[in-house]
Amino acid sequence: MMTSPYDKYRQSSVQTSTPAQLVIMLYDGAIRFARTAMDGLSKQDYEKTSLNFGKAQTIISELMSTLDHTYEVSKNLFSLYEYTNFLLVEANIRKSPEKAEEAIGYLTELRETWLQASKIAAGQGQAESAHG
Repeated sequence: MMTSPYDKYRQSSVQTSTPAQLVIMLYDGAIRFARTAMDGLSKQDYEKTSLNFGKAQTIISELMSTLDHTYEVSKNLFSLYEYTNFLLVEANIRKSPEKAEEAIGYLTELRETWLQASKIAAGQGQAESAHG
C-alpha cells in the first residue's frame, strides 16, 4: 500500500510528539469534526452531521479513557468531557448549532490550556500531564 507524503508526515508527527502535544492534536481533531458537523447542520446534510459529531465524541471518549486519575484535576476534566460529549449528542439529536458551539467553546478553551501547560512544561524540561 502506498502512503502519501501527508500520511507519512502525520504518522511521524504522532510518533515524535510529547504526550501534551498528542492531547492537543486530539482537541484539534474534535474541534475540526464538530465544526464539520455544524457545516452539515447548516446544509441540512444530516449524514455528514451525525458522522462528524460521532467522530468528535469518539475523540472525547478517548480523552476520558486516558485520564490519569492520580491527579485531582482529572476528576474535573472527566466531568467536563462528559458534559461536552452530552452537548454533542444533544446538538446531533436536536439539530442544535447552539449546543455544538458551546461544546466547541469548551474544547477550544481546554486546547488553549493544554497548549500553555505544554509550553510551561517544555520550559521546565518536563511534560507531566493528567493524561497518562
